[in-house]
Amino acid sequence: MPSESKTIDSHLHVWASPQEAAEKYPYFPGQKPSIPGDIELLLKCMEEAGVDGALIVQPINHMYDHSLVTSVLKRYPSKFIGCCLANPSEDGSGIKQLEDLVLKDGYRAVRFNPYLWPSGQKMTNKIGKAMFSKAGALKVPVGFMCMKGLSLHISEIEELCSEFPSTVVLLDHMAFCKPPTNEEENKTFSELLKLSRFPQVYVKFSALFRLSRKPYPYEDTGELLSQVISSFGANRVMWGSDFPFIVAECGYTKAKEAVSLIADEISLSPSDLEWIMGRTAAQLLRQS
Repeated sequence: MPSESKTIDSHLHVWASPQEAAEKYPYFPGQKPSIPGDIELLLKCMEEAGVDGALIVQPINHMYDHSLVTSVLKRYPSKFIGCCLANPSEDGSGIKQLEDLVLKDGYRAVRFNPYLWPSGQKMTNKIGKAMFSKAGALKVPVGFMCMKGLSLHISEIEELCSEFPSTVVLLDHMAFCKPPTNEEENKTFSELLKLSRFPQVYVKFSALFRLSRKPYPYEDTGELLSQVISSFGANRVMWGSDFPFIVAECGYTKAKEAVSLIADEISLSPSDLEWIMGRTAAQLLRQS
């Protein structure tokens, strides 16, 4: 099957079952998950929904211990690729870990979580720049998690993009921009759209339940998607479910179906929908 026609989920997580955690893959202290997110559940959901492959983003539940996700990547090499979690510790050990995870374990992206940086430090600090530059050299995209709002991190993202144009950037969950309801939110969303001036920036139309102000099928995100496609092009946009969090929201299959419903609502072309549902991710992340 050619990669163009595959459906690829660009953003989900897996973590150990309680039994796996007890036996082999412990949770990070204080980060025991409250919902199931094991690989068996994911495989069942993907099969039911007709999703062919996915990018697994290292969950905070295991922090910088990537052994559980690495074991999944090794077991299902044709189905999954991995996005590791950047360790911004001040001793610089995260730079070597990033290199090892990419070169030895085959990870193909890295996530920058600004809330893991040492207190008072930004992602543009010496360690952040070294890791961002290293990601470019290793040809792996950097995903940004702007959970507390894009406005807090926009200047850092712009600085890193300007200084290191060869590092590809992924904006997780549309940088957490909801449909704007006031001037400040309008300004933040326009800042997101303006990031399209950097050719290396891509947008994940993912975790729609986090973006929408409405219940399933989250149709108020259609206007956001329409504007993002106008600015970036569908070939720089990719769908992601945010499994396992989506399971309790609308279910995994409906997370995929929501995009088709939204696409109909905004009269998206079949070609654009194909890019969003897998072609962008396949091309960018070399998912065969």
